[in-house]
Amino acid sequence: MIQRKDIKAIVEGYDKNAITIGVLGSHSALDICRGAKDTGFKTIVVCQKGREKTYAKYYRSRGAKGVVDDVLVLDKFSEITKKENIEYLQKRNTIFLPHRSFEVYVGFEKIENEFAVPIFGSRNLLRAEERYVDKNQYYLMEKGGIPYPKTYKSPDDIDRLVIVKVAEKERPYERAFFFASSHKEYTDKSQELILKGKITPDALKEAVIEEFIDGAQVNLNFFYSTLTGELELLGTDTRRQTNLDGILRLPAPQQNELLKYKAVQAIEAGHIACTVKESLLEQIFELGEKFVKVAKQEYPPGIIGPFALQCALTPGPPKESFVCFDISMRVQGSPGTKFTPYSEYLHGGPVSVGKRIGIEIKSAINENKLTGIVT
Repeated sequence: MIQRKDIKAIVEGYDKNAITIGVLGSHSALDICRGAKDTGFKTIVVCQKGREKTYAKYYRSRGAKGVVDDVLVLDKFSEITKKENIEYLQKRNTIFLPHRSFEVYVGFEKIENEFAVPIFGSRNLLRAEERYVDKNQYYLMEKGGIPYPKTYKSPDDIDRLVIVKVAEKERPYERAFFFASSHKEYTDKSQELILKGKITPDALKEAVIEEFIDGAQVNLNFFYSTLTGELELLGTDTRRQTNLDGILRLPAPQQNELLKYKAVQAIEAGHIACTVKESLLEQIFELGEKFVKVAKQEYPPGIIGPFALQCALTPGPPKESFVCFDISMRVQGSPGTKFTPYSEYLHGGPVSVGKRIGIEIKSAINENKLTGIVT
């Protein structure tokens, strides 16, 4: 395990006037790069061969245009932990930003044990997103008093509509969701997906069976500053998912026809900026504060910078309230966050996730506290 003291030694050897913001070429890299450029930093994007054109051509820095200064192209993303690539990033005084693709393509073992590059955020907290670890996000929500859906250890216990989250066969990092309201329905639908080659029996054994929450889905995108001890709501959004969004556009009879030969999938396609009623903001901040507190207790130093609580707003009784069904413990991945008004209320103008990260790193450098915001 890479120790924080090792990262501190690396950062102390950096040229603080030549810090580079690094990110894997996927997920929300452009948002991070735009924010870095806006706050005076150079950028580097690590790409996988065959997926580099977005960063190496279309958004490459040229004069006043573009946001990507340097591109490191690898045969596979996972090669980022090779010695020569680590040294390349260190020589450029790189602070690296983790996101979901970084976790998926590089893997937690390599991130924790081999990636000797300072990460903005909490390296040891990333793994807690995964439901198979002991102190996972369910554990943190339970410990922190954050409402979350009822979960079922066995399909025999299903007593209401549930959503089953199981890894896809071809893309294990994506989930093949399906719904069931009884053990029989669970068995029928899961066997159908196995026969179609969508999932495997082994993946089904590891599936999460979770009560379906029939509320309006809202992602609460936060930023916690360890420099000031303040929690900010940067914005709120909801997801676009395929093929779910397409199916929902059809009248009910056509939905039933389509579902005879196509399964519902909920693969993320993008995000839609949305707002919430102002009367809900106090409840939203309370949820964020609870997570900051429990993360600090269970995974010191706790959350650093961006995170998101993916929630459904239920009608009650007794009142409207949020139920959290997923937590992102790193850059959230919604570039549209800045198009909601919440960061503007605080900062006097819209602030993207990437720009807020840049502001924090710049402040840490000016205050000689850079080692306090990296792990």
